[in-house]
This record gives sequence, structure tokens and C-alpha cells, in this order.
Amino acid sequence: MQKRILGQGMEVSAIGLGCMGLSGSYGPILDRAESNRFLRDAVDRGVTFFDTAEVYGPFLNEEIVGEGLAPVRDQVVLATKFGFAYDGDKTLGVDSSTANIRRAVEGSLKRLKTDYIDLYYQHRVDTNTPIEEVAATVGELVAEGKVKYFGLSEASVTTIRKAHAVFPVTALQSEYSLWFRDYEKDVIPTLEELGIGFVPFSPLGKGALTGTVTAETQFADNDIRATIPRFQKEYIAENLRLVEELNKVALEMGITAPQLALAWVLAQKPWIAPIPGTRRTERLDENIGGASVTFTSDQLARINQIANQITVQGNRYNDAQLARVNL
Repeated sequence: MQKRILGQGMEVSAIGLGCMGLSGSYGPILDRAESNRFLRDAVDRGVTFFDTAEVYGPFLNEEIVGEGLAPVRDQVVLATKFGFAYDGDKTLGVDSSTANIRRAVEGSLKRLKTDYIDLYYQHRVDTNTPIEEVAATVGELVAEGKVKYFGLSEASVTTIRKAHAVFPVTALQSEYSLWFRDYEKDVIPTLEELGIGFVPFSPLGKGALTGTVTAETQFADNDIRATIPRFQKEYIAENLRLVEELNKVALEMGITAPQLALAWVLAQKPWIAPIPGTRRTERLDENIGGASVTFTSDQLARINQIANQITVQGNRYNDAQLARVNL
């Protein structure tokens, strides 16, 4: 597996693994033994970058990832996230107060079966807590050896700059793919200016770019896509035109649609490391293959032309989720 360097020299596999689906969000989950095998399969194939979060479950996802990767902890980079308050296992809302960050880090360390977290993201911006205070608190955790690097998720350019001025931001995690390119306007140039890496989640458009979603697809109630506007009937048929055109290019190149989508993300900047999620080893192998794909200038231009001509319709989140991003 090729490697990528994020901010502050942090090295990760070119393609990581988004682990959210191991505890839900996309339908039925694996049992614990299957999850352990899957995570070890990923390591055996060269994946070193694993992404989880306290709120996934809540708490269950970190337990799954911690158990599965404990035997190979020294071979992997663990990223997790803080920033929510809870009543038991019920999520109450964002909270990045110093006290809550310190509560969160101790729980994450225990569940992940480790004494340090490689990359610790603020999951969502908390407008009640100044980002400067958040950055300073994570800086203290770094000094204490509990965290190695500081990250932000779905933050605006203003927030990124304010945080970075207090303590270096190693990576921003936000959605980015041929399915969603809004951050090309200001976020990506800012990351390049400041030397911050980019970790795109949903680089396959939450499955849309794989070619497995059709206009007739019915999502289960426990599948997050059931609440996302751009997957709804009024938009999905039109949106799949993009997938159809991209798939033509993939077929001509002798690669799969997911490999094209991941290779395109990787081709944008050398400091981008996407984290596609899957629970199936055959899909994992397919995704990893995307790291070996190279485009000619003509092929890349054609892909960009297709993406520029077909605008994906509908929001990428529902209204409640949109209220938490780009703050």
C-alpha cells in the first residue's frame, strides 16, 4: 500500500478504512468475530489508517475497533473523535468543553485498548466553546502523551485558521468525492496553504459512486441514506446520470467504478487520504486497488468534464445534520 503524509509529517496508508459501518448506519452489522477478522484482513492488506468515533454507537464502534486491532496496535494509526455529550448511550448534542473532552479521551483510550490516540478530531464544531479553547485542550493532551495529533471535522475555513493558530491541525476530515465537491472552492486551498492534510469520508458518495444504488433502491430504516435528500426519489434518477457516465470511463480503463472514484480523489492532492467504509473483504480489496490507478491527463480531464456538467441534486445531509457542519 502506498503511503500519504498529512500535516506535521503524520504518515498513513493512501487509503484508510472508515469503520462507522461496523456498528451500524448502513444496515445489518457483522458479529464481533467477523469484525475482528475483517479488521485484521485490512491490516494484512496494508491498510494502516482506521477511523472511528465515540458517537458511533455511541461507544460500540470504538469497542469493536479496539478489540479487533489490539493485537496489531503498533502497526496502525487510530483516529477517533470527541465533541458530543451523552445521557447514558443517548446523544444529547455537541459539547467540546474542556471537561467533556477530558472525559471523552479517557473513555476512548479504554475502549480502543491503547494508551494514546494517533489522531483526535473534534467531531463537530461547538459554537458554545471557542475553538481556541478546544485547540488548547487537545494541545494539553498531546503534551500529556494521550494524543499525538489534532484534527477537525466538517469545520469552516475560519474555524480551521483559528484552531491552527493555537495548536497545529494535522488533518481535516470532511466529505469529498465526485458526488460532493463544494470544498474545492475555499477549504482545500486553505489546507494547502497551512500544510494540513485532508481525510475525505464518503469518497464513494455513500455508495452512490459504486454503481450499486439504483432509482429503485429501498433503504432500510437503519440506513442513514434513507434520510439524505440526494438519495430520495425526486433526485436520485437524475443524480445517477453522473454515475452512469463515470462508469463508462471506468469500463474503458478496465477498472471498477469505486476504483475510479477513489483514484480521482487521490489524484487531487498528495496529502489527501480517503477513508471509504465497507464491511466486506471483497469490497476492501476493490477499494485498495484504487490506490494503484493512475490517469492520463486526458482521462482526468474527461472525468472532470463529466463532473462539471452533471450537478448532483439535493443536499448531502438532512436539515438537522446540515446545521452542524461548516461552522
